[in-house]
Amino acid sequence: MNTSLKLGWREWCALPDLGIPAIKAKIDTGAKTSCLHTFSVEPFMQNGVEFVRFKVHPLQKNETLELTCEAVVKDKRMVSDSGGHKELRYIIETQVVIGDKSRLIEMSLTNRDTMRFRMLLGRRAMTDNTIVEPSSSYLNGRLMARSLYGLAKPKR
Repeated sequence: MNTSLKLGWREWCALPDLGIPAIKAKIDTGAKTSCLHTFSVEPFMQNGVEFVRFKVHPLQKNETLELTCEAVVKDKRMVSDSGGHKELRYIIETQVVIGDKSRLIEMSLTNRDTMRFRMLLGRRAMTDNTIVEPSSSYLNGRLMARSLYGLAKPKR
């Protein structure tokens, strides 16, 4: 988000470095660091560099679609959740794309099974040129996420 960017309270994002073409994120100015729902998190070494392998359910209400991702571990930090509980989390750095804007951000990895959104976009991922309009959604477009993952439209 190198130039001015308007965000609604929720936006579709892509995380191309992780092979995630679409994931819905809650824009959370109360959170410092962005966060991604992960499970089966396994650290490993490759050529003397610490990596982490993890799985992601990128779509809400869909636990059958499962992606396996890998990233270099940037750090491990104690992070407090919204309830004040502290947890040691892996921190990675990855590209986030919202609309036509792209930015390298830090993201913590944690299990968000009980949360509505698979991703939070925290305030460190925003610049001074970012405007959040809390009464709006998807100001940067809606992605046809199901088709990006090769899934049929759900029956109603």
